[in-house]
Amino acid sequence: MKNIAETQTVAIIGNGLMGQGIAQVFARSGKKVMLIGRSTESLNKALQVVARNFEAFIERKLATRKEVDTAMEGISITTSFNDVAAADFVIEAVPAVREIQLDVFERLDKLCSPDVVLASTSGQPISYMVERMAHPERAIAAHFFYPAQLMPLVEVCGGNKTSPEVVDWTCQFLKSVGQTTALMGKEVDGFIANRLQFAVLREAWSMWANGVASAEAIDAAMRLTIGRRYAVTGPIESAELGGVDIMHRFSEFLFPSLDNADKPPEAITALVRDGHFGLKTGRGVYDWSTRDGASLVAKRADRLFEHMAEDTLPGK
Repeated sequence: MKNIAETQTVAIIGNGLMGQGIAQVFARSGKKVMLIGRSTESLNKALQVVARNFEAFIERKLATRKEVDTAMEGISITTSFNDVAAADFVIEAVPAVREIQLDVFERLDKLCSPDVVLASTSGQPISYMVERMAHPERAIAAHFFYPAQLMPLVEVCGGNKTSPEVVDWTCQFLKSVGQTTALMGKEVDGFIANRLQFAVLREAWSMWANGVASAEAIDAAMRLTIGRRYAVTGPIESAELGGVDIMHRFSEFLFPSLDNADKPPEAITALVRDGHFGLKTGRGVYDWSTRDGASLVAKRADRLFEHMAEDTLPGK
């Protein structure tokens, strides 16, 4: 692998929402960023989004105008996949379609220098993507979260062919650009956070679909109780603070009645079948014509910015 201090050019394959946020993370840390996409038009739109997102940092005094100008100057765009050969580190952020990912990693393996680490930000294990690679030992999962520019954690997980040196290098490199890493010991679908998120979502959907509680009650119960605790202590820490003996005893009582379905409830499937996808279509479980979705999105972003500001305080 390259020396971390000499790893200056980061190529990002894909210029969608995740690619845009990841580009901002690396550009803000002083790296040169090469954003690779399918069309100049979409790449220019991506640059505009990154610029707007940086403006929000300036407004909240998390960056200066000079810092943002320097970061934006460090981002280049290209539609030529072959340009990736100039990169010191590559991260794939294309749609999570296996055939596309297999093709991307096969091409990266042929174009990039042997000492360049090739990462994927997909929520799928890296082992799904490397079967056409001659050097799968340099491929690794580095799973960012949306919005990447506001979420400090990256899940890092090697595959069964990833070298231990690549795993260690990736963690150190991500830390060098200001990210926190959650290193996994083995591959599992969805990694850590998505498995936790969807375990909660399965139970929430189940309770709503079975008439146990309204969507409003379920969301309030999460936001105003364990949601507040989990912002400070994770689930295992919380159990330790409360007492493993107590949590174990209650688990024996509660686990048998929790939803363990291997597919979403029919009521949710019906919403999808009928084109009711939530805020973006105006209706899902909620009727968004009677709710201010834009304000809710803005409120969530404000809270994430507050967390970021807290993370930068001395001693954090």
